[in-house]
Amino acid sequence: MRKMLAVGGAAVIAMYLLGGMSARHEIFPWPQLSALKKMVGGEKAAAPSRYSFDDKERLIGDDSKTLVTCPVQTDRTAVLLILGQSNAANYGGQRHRSNYGARLVNAFDKRCFIAASPLLGSSNTKGEYWTLLGNNLIASGQNDSVILAPLAYSGSAVARWAAGGDLNPVLVDTLKQLQDSGYRITSVLWVQGEADLVIGTTAEAYRDHFMSMVDTLRQHGVEAPVYISIASKCLEPSNGGFKEHIPDNAIVRAQLALSKSGHGIREGVNSDALLDGDDRYDDCHFGGTAGEKASQAWLNLLRSDGRLETSR
Repeated sequence: MRKMLAVGGAAVIAMYLLGGMSARHEIFPWPQLSALKKMVGGEKAAAPSRYSFDDKERLIGDDSKTLVTCPVQTDRTAVLLILGQSNAANYGGQRHRSNYGARLVNAFDKRCFIAASPLLGSSNTKGEYWTLLGNNLIASGQNDSVILAPLAYSGSAVARWAAGGDLNPVLVDTLKQLQDSGYRITSVLWVQGEADLVIGTTAEAYRDHFMSMVDTLRQHGVEAPVYISIASKCLEPSNGGFKEHIPDNAIVRAQLALSKSGHGIREGVNSDALLDGDDRYDDCHFGGTAGEKASQAWLNLLRSDGRLETSR
């Protein structure tokens, strides 16, 4: 009896080890048993999502959006083209929605939707602070209506936006869609740079690629000022970043130089300096307080420049 129990126990242990090795290394009989299970039981269908994305993982559909007639642009309408990477996209720690109905819209694919996080046109499905900026622009009396046209991709280096980069044609298509909708861009807001710091882009290369992107804008009729943010900070390897941030770096130097180079380029919000560690929920992306600080800084900047333009 003891011999039989010992043999049986050894067989069970052997089968357990064989099963573990088979599953771990995908060798016989695990793949065959898995396939048989799927054939007999059927593959469980994925639950439907309200979101849809393009082949670059940009949000292009959301069943919860409210479609409205696109507002007619007047001299009191802000049309904001929002470009960059994750901190310009839907990675924020707080969602927002229009406090003014169809006076604040998300323009996408020649249609308009009441602005609400996440915004169509950028990657991910979390929060953002551009809708908050739109609310503040209207509340302050700066604008009667605001059109948000975001185009931001997580982790995108500046070279991808330059002529020859894979995002340049998407930029051109977005410009054409806005023009076909009767919109003239009033400000271009650029929030990008973290990816280039990580991959070691030189200051010269950053300037060249950025100017190529600006040339694309100008060639397609965009005369609006281009605001370049001072943005290079994204910490921790889990975000593709470093352990510590060095404020004086090649990307920041390039961004500061570009903001003083003319060509309709102006200095945007310096998020590297504006935000502290508590403002970034994962040491990189903007949390709720960061969104409030950034939107207020953009409001101050756009209002100041708006008053300057009016006085001329």
